[in-house]
Amino acid sequence: MPEIEQQLSATRADEAFRQIRAAIVRGDIPPGSKISEASLASQYGISRGPLREAIRRLEGSKLVQIQPNVGAKVVSLDIPQAIEIYEIRESLEGLACRLAAARATAEDCQALQQLLERHETQIRSDNWMSYHQQEGDLDFHYQIIQLSGNARLFELLCGELYHLLRLYRRQTGAQPSRPEQALKEHQQIVEAIANKDEELSELLMKRHIASAKKTLLDKLNQTLTE
Repeated sequence: MPEIEQQLSATRADEAFRQIRAAIVRGDIPPGSKISEASLASQYGISRGPLREAIRRLEGSKLVQIQPNVGAKVVSLDIPQAIEIYEIRESLEGLACRLAAARATAEDCQALQQLLERHETQIRSDNWMSYHQQEGDLDFHYQIIQLSGNARLFELLCGELYHLLRLYRRQTGAQPSRPEQALKEHQQIVEAIANKDEELSELLMKRHIASAKKTLLDKLNQTLTE
């Protein structure tokens, strides 16, 4: 019985971890906000033990900070961290795009194009006001990194930092004119990959991320002055 109880507790912690992580990335639990264990335990119908395990895992994913005598809170979005993250993204995702151009098959490129068609449908349904990608295989950037065929690169960009990256990326997805522009940039990247143009693929991805960085920093600076 104790072993079964431990398995159930682990399962509840896993589910709570995924649900709270998704809520943080969506912005339902805002950056910088204090986490109320009582509120979350009630909301997700779990006891404090599995919930605390989920919160510890969120700390490992860099989405939550735990301070002694203070408790847990969602990470704040700050400009120095944003700059560091986007410098990393620009360099490493540019490399991933170059490798994808060298290794992607025609079928891979067709799958990317189909993914962007789904994204365009989503953006149109929201009157071009937001571009929010789901995680994993429904995420354009995730797919590009997979197509690089480089396991170390995938681990760096799609491992424990992936959802922190998504938290920052989501901030740019609802900024004026950015959804349409981002979709066009994605389409240009796919075209370059399909043409096996490694240099152009890398350049376009770097420009795309640099543009997203500017949008994000403008938003964060505006928030600080409000």
